[in-house]
Amino acid sequence: MAEENVTLENLKAAMEGKAAEAEAAAAAPVAEAEAPVEAQPEAPVEEEVSTTPTEPVIDEHGRSYATGKRKDAVARVWIKPGLGKITVNGREVERYFARPVLQMLLQQPFDVADRSGQYDVMATVTGGGLSGQAGAVRHGISKALTYFEPGLRPALKKEGFLTRDSRVVERKKYGRRKARRSFQFSKR
Repeated sequence: MAEENVTLENLKAAMEGKAAEAEAAAAAPVAEAEAPVEAQPEAPVEEEVSTTPTEPVIDEHGRSYATGKRKDAVARVWIKPGLGKITVNGREVERYFARPVLQMLLQQPFDVADRSGQYDVMATVTGGGLSGQAGAVRHGISKALTYFEPGLRPALKKEGFLTRDSRVVERKKYGRRKARRSFQFSKR
């Protein structure tokens, strides 16, 4: 009962306050005609709600997890502080991605973020070929870095490492040999 009385008293006080505001508003047009027009404050602007985390997203093992994709390849990537060791599907990166260009691709996010040799990476990747898999792992590393250190997001976003490369193989069309190639034409 006491709570109801408190709320009723609050309501009565609020109603009396509104009645006083209404009386002041009725008298205001007369005062405004005599006084110069003042700028009314604008309504407060709502802040944009960001979906990116502002604090690190770390699991119970001290790692950040992200998924990267490129062509048909999908990579699951975990990063944690370490000495810069990268393993892909249980093998060292030098053995899995033998071409130096693909190894360089995996180091790019660390070089841009100035974090070379500071994180260990463990990735599993399936689908596609080696080039697509390397691109998927790079995408996953970039996303996992932003989860571990949200302050790195602007630098990685500027370089385009957080954007999923949406280019995939175009489907074959009927009446054609491949997606666009026609059958060979024979005049005679």
